[in-house]
Amino acid sequence: MTGQLLYQDVDLLQLSEAQMRRYWWNNLAMVFQGAMNVLNPVWRIGDQIAESIILYQNADKVTAHEQVESLLDLVGIAPQRARQYPHEYSGRMRQRAMIAMALTCSPDILIADEPTTALDVMIQAQILELLQNLQEQLGLAIVLVTHDLGVVAKVCDDVVVMYGGKVAESGPVDHIFNAPQHPYTQRLMQAFPDIDSPDGSLTSIPGHPPSLDWLPLGCRFEPRCHLRQDGCLQMPQSKMVGADHRVACHLIG
Repeated sequence: MTGQLLYQDVDLLQLSEAQMRRYWWNNLAMVFQGAMNVLNPVWRIGDQIAESIILYQNADKVTAHEQVESLLDLVGIAPQRARQYPHEYSGRMRQRAMIAMALTCSPDILIADEPTTALDVMIQAQILELLQNLQEQLGLAIVLVTHDLGVVAKVCDDVVVMYGGKVAESGPVDHIFNAPQHPYTQRLMQAFPDIDSPDGSLTSIPGHPPSLDWLPLGCRFEPRCHLRQDGCLQMPQSKMVGADHRVACHLIG
């Protein structure tokens, strides 16, 4: 793996697994996609959350379970349900339990990987509202990984659009949605339904995403790009197009 992953001027990619454990959960925590695939089906919810507290905070079992009750209450689950198993929780509650587990060590950054996958629209809205409330209440920075543009528009301040493992465009959410500059971002926006123009046709992107073991040599989007030119066979450099707005495309400038 190349590049850097900086947290408070520390390159996490240069750390050993043992060194990385000091940051994981304490500074960086994660809410995974699909809680039912992450939670142990034969462990009680409370025991699974307590395990992180015991392991990373060196707490005894009594103290850990007291914290579990507080965390469950924080995410809207009755503390007495800590003794139940994952199959006794609804999808909404399992996702809330995952969020509680991620908050066990009061991290600075919460990484949420598709936290609303497989949830209906109403439950999605509740989970997103919970994340926003926790962000304000606890002072969290949240990195949200999603393919849902509606979620991005609702909860994000800044956006990084990636394609084939490379950053295509990044900037404030209003810049990206109102004035997308990269051809891939433009196509994404054209494929997103607009409630103000319900009769407008949607534009699909022809072709298929590249295989990560057989990537194009130049711009990763070049084989599918409607604006491609000869120069796109070279990897583009990221360029500023506005305040905090960057685009990696040969058409810029």
